[in-house]
Amino acid sequence: MDKELNEVLEKKFLCPSKFAQDIEKIVSQSDDINYIEAIIVYCEENKIELETVPKLLSKPLKEKLKFNAMELNFLKRSSRAKLPL
Repeated sequence: MDKELNEVLEKKFLCPSKFAQDIEKIVSQSDDINYIEAIIVYCEENKIELETVPKLLSKPLKEKLKFNAMELNFLKRSSRAKLPL
């Protein structure tokens, strides 16, 4: 019964895991769309305010967004391996 309730709640309400699955689905279906664009498209289609997106981001999705932003030069590339001078 708990499993059924969880499934119904996930379908009715948006949670980080469902949000990540939906974004991954959009990106995998289209070759020319990145994660940033996929989130914007998803929010427009589902009438979700972009301000609520940070609450819905899972850690793997955040990493993919960060990588995507670095590729597009929206973020500086960071190197964690620094030699002491």
